Amino acid sequence: MEILFQEDSSITMSSDTDVSLSSYDEGQGSKLIRKAREAPFVPIGMAGFAAIVAYGLYKLKSRGNTKMSVHLIHMRVAAQGFVVGAMTLGMGYSMYQEFWAKPKP
Repeated sequence: MEILFQEDSSITMSSDTDVSLSSYDEGQGSKLIRKAREAPFVPIGMAGFAAIVAYGLYKLKSRGNTKMSVHLIHMRVAAQGFVVGAMTLGMGYSMYQEFWAKPKP
């Protein structure tokens, strides 16, 4: 850490690791909105995962004679499949935007 003297006789301290404080100024809600605009399929994947888990918990009572472990494995596979599908669509969407939707210079 070093001490810097400025012309107006104020003293500022500088460290060797410069950390941008702009990310700390951003609130949780605005950060989530910004990230959702950058990658729109991430919130879709999260919502689908939550919906499948909620549906699985709802159907837990009426699973019949199916073992609990089999029911939970099916719900896990469905939730993971939805998230992987959303990630794949998101990657395809970002590739489309970057390579094909850009106007040619």
